[in-house]
Amino acid sequence: MPPLFLRFPDFDPVLVHIGPFAIRWYALAYIAGILLGWLYARAIIRSEKLWGGPAPMTAVDIDDFIVWVTLGVILGGRIGYVLFYNPEYFAAHPLESFELWKGGMSFHGGFTGCIAAVVLFARKNHIPVLSLGDVTCAVGTMGVFLGRLANFINGELWGRETDVPWGMVFPTGGSVPRHPSQLYEATLEGIVLLLVLGLLIRAGALKRPGFIIGAFAIGYAITRSFCEFFREPDAQLGFLWGGLTMGMLLSVPLFLFGVVLIAIALKNPPRTAHDAA
Repeated sequence: MPPLFLRFPDFDPVLVHIGPFAIRWYALAYIAGILLGWLYARAIIRSEKLWGGPAPMTAVDIDDFIVWVTLGVILGGRIGYVLFYNPEYFAAHPLESFELWKGGMSFHGGFTGCIAAVVLFARKNHIPVLSLGDVTCAVGTMGVFLGRLANFINGELWGRETDVPWGMVFPTGGSVPRHPSQLYEATLEGIVLLLVLGLLIRAGALKRPGFIIGAFAIGYAITRSFCEFFREPDAQLGFLWGGLTMGMLLSVPLFLFGVVLIAIALKNPPRTAHDAA
C-alpha cells in the first residue's frame, strides 16, 4: 500500500428518513438532473439565435416531455442493466428486476429508452425528432454528472487498484486503494461533455438537426471507454474479449450511431429562419 492514500468519506447513502421511507442521494441525483435539464432545455428553446429562427418546439412541449423522458431513462436503464450486466441472476430472481432502490442502472439502456421517448413524443406532437433529440442530449450530461456523483457517495462502481496518491480505500472495495473512477466519469462524461456540447450549440449546431445527438454519442463513447481503463469491471462479468469490458463493448455501437448522425446532419442543409416559419 502506498504511504499516501485517501480514505473514503463516511457518506450515508440515505439523505433523510421519513418514517418507513428513505430519500437516497441516488434518487435525489435523478430528480436534480431532471429539474436542471428541464431549465436548461427551456433556455435553449427561448434563444432564436441558436436555431436560426424560432425553435421547432415550445416550452410547453418540453414541460410535457419531461414525464416521457423520465420514464424512458428509468425503464431503459433498468432493463439494460438486467439484460446486459446480470441476466442470469435476474432470470432466477425475476421479481428483483423491479427493485430499483437496490441500484443497478445501465447508461446505454437508459440512452436507448431516451431515444424511444424522443421518437414517440415527437411523432405524437408533430415535433422534429432530431431537434428534440438534440435538446435532450445537450441537457442529459447534467444527469450523467449528478448520477456519477451519486455512485461515488454510495461507494459503488469504484475503480481498479492503484498506487496513485489520490487512490481511495472504498468500504466495499477491500483494503487496497483504488481509482475514484466515479469522479473521473463525472468530470469527463458530465462536465467536459456538457461544455463541449454547449460550445457546439453556440457555434450553430442546432441548425443542423441530429448533430448534437451525434456529438453526444461519440463524446460519451470515447470518455466512457477511456474511464473503463480505470474502473473495476462488474464482478459477475469481469473482463471480456481481449481485456475489454461491457461498458467498452456497448460504447462501440453508440460511437457508430453518433458518426452516422453527424454525417446525416452535415449532408443536409442547415436550418434557416425560413424553415422555422
